[in-house]
Amino acid sequence: MHKYHLSHLKQLENEAVFIMREVASQFEKPVLLFSGGKDSIVMVRLAQKAFWPAKIPFPLMHIDTGHNFEETIEFRDNLVEELGAELIVASVQQSIDEGKAVEEKGPNPSRNKIQTVTLLDAIEKHKFDAAFGGGRRDEEKARAKERFFSHRDEFGQWDPKNQRPELWNLFNGKKHIGEHFRVFPLSNWTEMDVWQYIAIEHIPIPHIYYTHEREVVRRDGSYLANSPFITVMEGEKVEKKMIRFRTIGDMTCTGAVESSANKIEDIILEVAAARETERGTRTDDKRSESAMEDRKKEGYF
Repeated sequence: MHKYHLSHLKQLENEAVFIMREVASQFEKPVLLFSGGKDSIVMVRLAQKAFWPAKIPFPLMHIDTGHNFEETIEFRDNLVEELGAELIVASVQQSIDEGKAVEEKGPNPSRNKIQTVTLLDAIEKHKFDAAFGGGRRDEEKARAKERFFSHRDEFGQWDPKNQRPELWNLFNGKKHIGEHFRVFPLSNWTEMDVWQYIAIEHIPIPHIYYTHEREVVRRDGSYLANSPFITVMEGEKVEKKMIRFRTIGDMTCTGAVESSANKIEDIILEVAAARETERGTRTDDKRSESAMEDRKKEGYF
């Protein structure tokens, strides 16, 4: 890989490590939000580097929608065992069963929006005062508005018009009781940066990021994995395609792309040629122009 890229990635790595250490010094009880996707996997590697040779000094927390890819859960459990890390799993299904959240209707009912309830309940239950998220500014226009330290009020809500300045990498983590911060160490990274970092660090990732044959349904311009969580509509058909996923989330809204990329180098070439961000395959982001920002204001990741 070109020396420029290596230098650029080292600078991003140093910035992220600095932010993680700042959180460890300013907050009493941080947590790393872990989805099993590439960004959260990279955050785990950065946390290892930030606190080596000690173990990662905060738990990983997965907000389990119940609509997960089996490969993601298997990867999560193997990684946690390998790290000797603490894993907290907060269940969206439990929130539904307790009447705190209401399942969507329709042929592919996403749980992305209602997992906010589960997330905020888990933060309050465990008294976390800072939560690392894998959001990047290149993903979506609402995420481009975030600071590294994103203040959330006592209701877990975010006000994009009232954020603290972060001049000269000075981060203000002061808060009142009941408030917390979301922290985004990968803010200045791009999708390409993430894949190149995975390549040079030889970081394992779930196999569904590589091309594989899977039953899919074409819907709203995307290929959705055929699963018990979606309803095949009249006029639609289930077909087998060679696909891969650019992003991993709720199976009901995470679209796949046709691909022949079976190694990291192939993925990097695909990303370089892509004309759409990876969240362009997420059907829940297409529901309105402000879909992501509306969810974030309510307490979403």
